[in-house]
Amino acid sequence: MSDRSNLIEQATAQLRARIRSGQWKVGERIPTEPHLVELLGVGRNTVREAVQSLVHAGLLTRRQGSGTYVRSTSEVSVALGRQFEDAHYIHILEVRRSLEVEAARLAARNRTEQDIALLREVNRTRQEAFNAGEVDQMVAADITLHNAIAAVSKNPVLQQLYESLTAAVGASIRRNVEKILRNHINDDHDDLIEAIIIGDEFLAMEEMGSYLSHYIESRTTSPTSRATTRV
Repeated sequence: MSDRSNLIEQATAQLRARIRSGQWKVGERIPTEPHLVELLGVGRNTVREAVQSLVHAGLLTRRQGSGTYVRSTSEVSVALGRQFEDAHYIHILEVRRSLEVEAARLAARNRTEQDIALLREVNRTRQEAFNAGEVDQMVAADITLHNAIAAVSKNPVLQQLYESLTAAVGASIRRNVEKILRNHINDDHDDLIEAIIIGDEFLAMEEMGSYLSHYIESRTTSPTSRATTRV
């Protein structure tokens, strides 16, 4: 293997590690090419090929005129996302509800003071993004919050399962965000986060369940839902 190929592989591995560690979160834009050159200590062509490799793998996605964004944290998530590309929007929401209601309950039971500080911070960031009304930022902030709740549950199987569904969940969240903007809905998770913080398992379940049930019921009762149920 040539020295150049080695450099590309090393750069790709470094980028992948930052994505998997959560340093660059799903939905967030990664640093610009000049910053990546400085960060990785390699040339522009090496950076471009490393980024392109992760675009092909499905971990990154390019948006014309905007930059390169994190699409997923792992190839497993990408594979599952492709499996669910034709899944019904309602079915994705139902799976989200089954996972996230339990995640909220466990988070309320197992949260620590450090977790409380984290949840407050990510909820504040989410609210700021929603106030700004920029779709990509809203989606990224919402995904970050829901992933944080899964992490605070302290159930590694649930957390990994939820993270592996990031691509499908992200599509569901984007659809919800677009509805929020279109209908000028005031959407927040303050009551949910407060229920977790005070350790009220049943209230946390109720808040999460009612939030997702709202979207499910609004779709299943819509006159056009049969014609527009695919993600």
